[in-house]
Parts: sequence; structure tokens; C-alpha cells
Amino acid sequence: MRTDKINYYLDIAETVLERGTCLRRNYGAIIVNNDQIISTGYVGAPRGRKNCIDMGVCVRENLKVPRGERYELCRSVHAEQNAIIHASRENMIGATLYLVGKDAKTGAYVENASACSMCKRMIINAGIEKVIIRNSKERYTVVEVKEWIENDESLEGTFGY
Repeated sequence: MRTDKINYYLDIAETVLERGTCLRRNYGAIIVNNDQIISTGYVGAPRGRKNCIDMGVCVRENLKVPRGERYELCRSVHAEQNAIIHASRENMIGATLYLVGKDAKTGAYVENASACSMCKRMIINAGIEKVIIRNSKERYTVVEVKEWIENDESLEGTFGY
């Protein structure tokens, strides 16, 4: 039986995540436009810097920082960011970003995976139209990026100027 296109691209993103160097969670991302892979990215320290797996320590884990908080403490560049960095905006306009996350210790898929607020901003500015996130080998979530624009979480809890 032939794999459908969405799972085909999610399978590739899942293979990309195997290069990740995070001790907590590894993600793989690929950007596809017009049925062509434009770019790939995985979680890892900036070029030339030591990765967490090489150092054997995760600062956020040692400080017991909850998921989704205090990313400025993280040594890594996110998978989505790396994929965007390695592509031209011209090729990303109207594209789809496929994202898969797994727990580094258990290998289980990350539950309720989503791009962080910084990655959302980069995805919006890159011109990417859709993000497809794997929930399990069979299930995935499709997010229209325009929803992130219309439902701006950065305004929650703030007051007008």
C-alpha cells in the first residue's frame, strides 16, 4: 500500500529529527512547496558550539523549566528555525512546514506538539501557509498559519497603549 503524501513528508521529517542533539525533545522539520522539498531542519546548537548531548547536560532540564517556557536558556536552534534559515523566502511563500517531535528519552511522539511563539513568528514572516504536525504514526494536525495571525497569543494579558 502506497503512503499518502502527508505521511510521506512527515516520515521524512521524522527521519530528519534523528539528527537532533537535544536531551529533552527532538524535532524534525521540512518545508515543502509545489511538491518539492525546499529545506530541512532539526534541533541543535548553533554551528561551532557544543551540543547538549556532547556536554551531557540540559540547562532547562536541570532547572526543571516546564515545556514551552524560558527558551532563552536553551542552547539549541529549533528545527523550524533551522529549516527557515536554510531556505529563501521566495521558495517558502505558500509552502507547508511538516513537523515531528519525539521525546529524547522514550522516543514517544510529543503530545500536543506545536511551534513555540518565536517559531510561529518566523513561520509567519517566511510566508509559510500551513503547518502539519504529527501526533502519532497515523494522526496529524493541520494548522493554517493565518490562524496564528488572527489569534495573536502575544496579545493575551496585555493592555492597549
